[in-house]
Amino acid sequence: MSAAPMTHPPASPSPAPSFSKGLEGVIAAETHMSFINGEKGILEYVGVAIDDLARNSTFEETVYLLWNRRLPTKPELEAFTTELRNNYELPKGLLEKIQACPKDAAPMHVLRTMVSALAMYDPDADANDIPSARKKALAILAQTPTIIAAFDRNRRGEAFISPRKDLSFAANFLYMLNGTMPTDAMVRAFDVCMILHADHGLNNSTFTARVIISTLSDVYSAITGAIGSLRGPLHGGANEEVMVMLGEIEQKGGVSAIEPYVMNRLKNKERIMGFGHRVYKTIDPRATFLKTFSKQIATDTGNLKLYEMSSTIEQIMAREVGAKGIYPNVDFYSATTYHSIGLKLDLFTPMFAMSRISGWSGHILEQLDGNRLYRPTAKYVGPHGVKYVPIAQR
Repeated sequence: MSAAPMTHPPASPSPAPSFSKGLEGVIAAETHMSFINGEKGILEYVGVAIDDLARNSTFEETVYLLWNRRLPTKPELEAFTTELRNNYELPKGLLEKIQACPKDAAPMHVLRTMVSALAMYDPDADANDIPSARKKALAILAQTPTIIAAFDRNRRGEAFISPRKDLSFAANFLYMLNGTMPTDAMVRAFDVCMILHADHGLNNSTFTARVIISTLSDVYSAITGAIGSLRGPLHGGANEEVMVMLGEIEQKGGVSAIEPYVMNRLKNKERIMGFGHRVYKTIDPRATFLKTFSKQIATDTGNLKLYEMSSTIEQIMAREVGAKGIYPNVDFYSATTYHSIGLKLDLFTPMFAMSRISGWSGHILEQLDGNRLYRPTAKYVGPHGVKYVPIAQR
């Protein structure tokens, strides 16, 4: 019989590092990109309030701000926009790979795989000096809408629509997806959603991107890993769950079913999707303008009932748990917005990824500028001094 294992670790000459499960409260990087104050409900991109950007900026200008740490001049923005549009086209071989994907594949799996595959068409894929990394990031950002639109049309049995360099990031995607020119209201709604999701501190997927690039891997690998992180239901999939919830309420009777539905879930300590946030203890600043905007786009597209259901849920939640700091987050009203502009449910998380590539890329550029490999320490909680027992004696 083997001796009982020791219950105490061997003596250590230095104190053990502090432990924080999930790394909560641990500062692991410095950034110039986004500032968050969860207690006061503040989110800034390079010092500019998110609400100001949502009301006044464009996604292209926001990306420039994040990557260059300042707002562009008019000529700078025009040059950046032209560069982005010149990268809309996919490599021919990649389009063939998209067409070969199973039509019932999950779009996030397709996106993750195709972004990874882009590296095979880049003769200098491993270059990760900052100018090269920026060039790759811009190409990935520009081509992601083309990947998503091409897959969605292919699974519907419809022909691929080539991107148009004369259209903005938002307008071009909606055009490629639907084959018709979107209304100005739809373009603006989508553009606002892209701005609001662009960056959000050292969240899980952003941390993933920084960890991967810290090994001096390539930009494609870092973005691919971030996409894999984002697709988790605890991170990027919440807006899909909001629409599932609204669908369940509609099946139960619509507006009249909201109160019993919400109260029953609260009684059973079940989540109301789109409410609460790991960071914010007050209303998510990204949701403030989006709520107003989602009402307008819902009205314009004949989806006002959907908005009214969402608003009723918010009122009940404010009454029941508002005092606990549980408020709508950006996913709650982005779900209504995406549905109103005609996006399928399983495209909601890819829309998040499409926007967040800008933030991941900015963090990749920051990480490469004075890089240090991430190598945290794990707290060992197992036994010590266990004797090996030959297999014949076990």
